[in-house]
Amino acid sequence: MKKRNIVIGVGNMLFKDEGIGIYAAEYIKQNYKFDDESLEIIDGGTLGFKLMTYFQEYDNVIILDTVSIEDTVGEIYRLPSEILLGLGNYRKTAHEVEIVEMLEIVSVLDSHADVTIIGIIPEDIISVGIGLTKTMENRFEEFILNGIKEIESLGIKAKKVNNILIPDIVKSMIGSYNGEHLTRIPNEEDFTHAINL
Repeated sequence: MKKRNIVIGVGNMLFKDEGIGIYAAEYIKQNYKFDDESLEIIDGGTLGFKLMTYFQEYDNVIILDTVSIEDTVGEIYRLPSEILLGLGNYRKTAHEVEIVEMLEIVSVLDSHADVTIIGIIPEDIISVGIGLTKTMENRFEEFILNGIKEIESLGIKAKKVNNILIPDIVKSMIGSYNGEHLTRIPNEEDFTHAINL
Protein backbone atom coordinates (compact mmCIF):
# COMPACT_ATOMS: atom_id res chain seq x y z
CA MET A 1 0.00 0.00 0.00
CA LYS A 2 1.32 3.45 -0.91
CA LYS A 3 2.23 5.95 1.76
CA ARG A 4 0.46 9.25 1.53
CA ASN A 5 2.44 12.48 1.67
CA ILE A 6 6.06 13.54 2.07
CA VAL A 7 7.91 16.86 2.05
CA ILE A 8 11.55 16.64 0.94
CA GLY A 9 14.07 19.42 1.42
CA VAL A 10 16.69 19.15 -1.34
CA GLY A 11 20.01 20.91 -1.81
CA ASN A 12 23.56 21.25 -0.59
CA MET A 13 24.23 23.22 2.61
CA LEU A 14 27.86 23.81 1.64
CA PHE A 15 26.93 26.24 -1.15
CA LYS A 16 25.07 29.11 0.54
CA ASP A 17 21.54 29.45 -0.89
CA GLU A 18 21.56 25.93 -2.33
CA GLY A 19 20.82 24.74 1.20
CA ILE A 20 17.51 26.60 1.48
CA GLY A 21 15.35 23.54 0.77
CA ILE A 22 17.05 21.58 3.55
CA TYR A 23 16.73 24.47 5.99
CA ALA A 24 13.07 24.93 5.01
CA ALA A 25 12.21 21.28 5.70
CA GLU A 26 13.90 21.47 9.11
CA TYR A 27 12.21 24.80 9.86
CA ILE A 28 8.79 23.28 9.15
CA LYS A 29 9.61 20.25 11.32
CA GLN A 30 10.65 22.41 14.27
CA ASN A 31 7.96 25.08 14.00
CA TYR A 32 4.78 23.38 12.77
CA LYS A 33 2.44 20.59 13.81
CA PHE A 34 0.05 18.88 11.39
CA ASP A 35 -3.25 17.09 11.94
CA ASP A 36 -2.03 14.26 9.69
CA GLU A 37 0.62 12.45 11.73
CA SER A 38 1.54 10.31 8.74
CA LEU A 39 2.97 13.36 6.91
CA GLU A 40 6.71 12.86 6.61
CA ILE A 41 9.23 15.69 6.34
CA ILE A 42 12.78 14.71 5.47
CA ASP A 43 16.17 16.11 4.52
CA GLY A 44 16.74 14.82 0.99
CA GLY A 45 20.09 16.62 0.75
CA THR A 46 21.92 15.47 -2.34
CA LEU A 47 20.37 11.98 -2.44
CA GLY A 48 20.03 12.29 -6.20
CA PHE A 49 18.51 9.26 -7.87
CA LYS A 50 17.78 7.64 -4.50
CA LEU A 51 14.88 10.11 -4.30
CA MET A 52 13.13 8.11 -7.04
CA THR A 53 12.00 5.62 -4.39
CA TYR A 54 9.84 8.36 -2.86
CA PHE A 55 8.35 9.15 -6.28
CA GLN A 56 7.21 5.53 -6.48
CA GLU A 57 6.14 4.91 -2.87
CA TYR A 58 4.09 8.03 -2.06
CA ASP A 59 0.90 9.61 -3.37
CA ASN A 60 2.18 13.18 -3.07
CA VAL A 61 5.74 14.50 -2.96
CA ILE A 62 6.47 18.16 -2.20
CA ILE A 63 10.05 19.20 -2.89
CA LEU A 64 11.52 22.37 -1.37
CA ASP A 65 14.46 23.55 -3.47
CA THR A 66 16.12 26.29 -5.46
CA VAL A 67 15.11 26.73 -9.10
CA SER A 68 17.32 28.02 -11.91
CA ILE A 69 14.82 30.11 -13.83
CA GLU A 70 15.66 33.46 -15.41
CA ASP A 71 13.81 35.79 -13.10
CA THR A 72 14.37 38.04 -10.09
CA VAL A 73 16.34 36.57 -7.18
CA GLY A 74 13.93 35.53 -4.43
CA GLU A 75 10.96 34.87 -6.71
CA ILE A 76 9.06 31.75 -5.63
CA TYR A 77 7.61 29.22 -8.06
CA ARG A 78 5.15 26.36 -7.74
CA LEU A 79 6.15 23.78 -10.33
CA PRO A 80 3.99 20.65 -10.67
CA SER A 81 5.64 17.70 -12.39
CA GLU A 82 3.88 18.27 -15.73
CA ILE A 83 5.35 21.79 -15.92
CA LEU A 84 8.79 20.61 -14.76
CA LEU A 85 8.92 18.05 -17.55
CA GLY A 86 8.56 20.86 -20.09
CA LEU A 87 11.24 23.11 -18.58
CA GLY A 88 14.43 22.12 -20.34
CA ASN A 89 16.26 25.27 -19.22
CA TYR A 90 15.33 24.68 -15.56
CA ARG A 91 18.14 22.17 -15.06
CA LYS A 92 21.29 23.85 -13.86
CA THR A 93 22.44 22.26 -10.60
CA ALA A 94 23.14 18.53 -10.32
CA HIS A 95 20.06 17.81 -8.21
CA GLU A 96 17.79 19.82 -10.54
CA VAL A 97 18.95 17.64 -13.44
CA GLU A 98 18.37 14.49 -11.40
CA ILE A 99 14.89 15.49 -10.25
CA VAL A 100 13.69 16.14 -13.80
CA GLU A 101 15.31 12.94 -15.08
CA MET A 102 13.63 10.94 -12.29
CA LEU A 103 10.28 12.49 -13.19
CA GLU A 104 10.82 11.50 -16.81
CA ILE A 105 11.51 7.91 -15.75
CA VAL A 106 8.56 7.52 -13.36
CA SER A 107 6.14 9.30 -15.72
CA VAL A 108 6.00 6.15 -17.85
CA LEU A 109 5.00 3.98 -14.87
CA ASP A 110 1.35 3.16 -14.13
CA SER A 111 1.57 4.52 -10.60
CA HIS A 112 3.72 7.34 -9.32
CA ALA A 113 3.45 10.30 -6.96
CA ASP A 114 2.14 13.71 -7.83
CA VAL A 115 5.36 15.71 -7.49
CA THR A 116 5.36 19.46 -6.90
CA ILE A 117 8.40 21.66 -6.41
CA ILE A 118 8.16 24.81 -4.35
CA GLY A 119 11.26 26.56 -5.62
CA ILE A 120 13.00 29.86 -5.02
CA ILE A 121 15.46 31.62 -7.31
CA PRO A 122 18.76 31.77 -5.37
CA GLU A 123 21.24 34.63 -5.17
CA ASP A 124 24.40 32.58 -4.60
CA ILE A 125 24.81 28.84 -5.10
CA ILE A 126 28.47 29.10 -6.12
CA SER A 127 30.24 30.39 -3.00
CA VAL A 128 31.25 27.82 -0.43
CA GLY A 129 29.67 28.85 2.86
CA ILE A 130 27.17 27.75 5.46
CA GLY A 131 23.97 29.78 5.80
CA LEU A 132 21.87 31.87 3.45
CA THR A 133 22.50 35.20 1.77
CA LYS A 134 20.60 38.15 3.26
CA THR A 135 18.25 38.16 0.24
CA MET A 136 17.24 34.55 0.92
CA GLU A 137 16.87 35.18 4.65
CA ASN A 138 14.49 38.05 3.82
CA ARG A 139 12.43 35.80 1.52
CA PHE A 140 12.59 32.71 3.75
CA GLU A 141 9.29 33.25 5.57
CA GLU A 142 7.43 33.68 2.26
CA PHE A 143 9.11 30.51 0.97
CA ILE A 144 7.93 28.63 4.08
CA LEU A 145 4.38 29.96 3.74
CA ASN A 146 4.26 28.68 0.14
CA GLY A 147 5.39 25.26 1.36
CA ILE A 148 2.73 25.25 4.10
CA LYS A 149 0.07 26.31 1.57
CA GLU A 150 1.05 23.35 -0.63
CA ILE A 151 0.84 20.95 2.33
CA GLU A 152 -2.59 22.33 3.24
CA SER A 153 -3.75 21.89 -0.37
CA LEU A 154 -3.54 18.13 0.35
CA GLY A 155 -6.23 18.52 3.05
CA ILE A 156 -3.73 18.66 5.94
CA LYS A 157 -4.16 21.37 8.57
CA ALA A 158 -0.99 23.12 9.75
CA LYS A 159 -0.51 24.94 13.05
CA LYS A 160 2.53 27.03 13.93
CA VAL A 161 3.68 25.97 17.41
CA ASN A 162 7.17 27.51 17.65
CA ASN A 163 9.02 30.51 16.25
CA ILE A 164 12.56 29.21 15.90
CA LEU A 165 14.36 31.59 13.54
CA ILE A 166 16.35 30.55 10.47
CA PRO A 167 19.81 31.35 11.97
CA ASP A 168 18.93 29.05 14.89
CA ILE A 169 17.70 26.35 12.50
CA VAL A 170 21.05 26.55 10.68
CA LYS A 171 22.91 26.38 14.00
CA SER A 172 20.92 23.33 15.07
CA MET A 173 21.85 21.57 11.83
CA ILE A 174 25.45 22.73 11.41
CA GLY A 175 26.63 23.72 14.85
CA SER A 176 27.28 27.40 14.25
CA TYR A 177 25.90 29.97 11.83
CA ASN A 178 28.23 30.70 8.90
CA GLY A 179 30.52 27.86 9.96
CA GLU A 180 32.44 29.64 12.71
CA HIS A 181 32.67 26.30 14.55
CA LEU A 182 34.86 24.79 11.82
CA THR A 183 38.54 24.49 12.59
CA ARG A 184 40.52 26.53 10.12
CA ILE A 185 42.05 24.31 7.45
CA PRO A 186 45.78 25.07 7.13
CA ASN A 187 46.85 26.37 3.73
CA GLU A 188 50.05 25.78 1.77
CA GLU A 189 51.81 28.77 3.38
CA ASP A 190 51.26 27.27 6.83
CA PHE A 191 52.99 24.06 5.75
CA THR A 192 55.88 25.99 4.15
CA HIS A 193 56.29 28.06 7.31
CA ALA A 194 56.31 24.93 9.47
CA ILE A 195 58.99 23.27 7.29
CA ASN A 196 61.23 26.37 7.44
CA LEU A 197 61.12 26.51 11.28
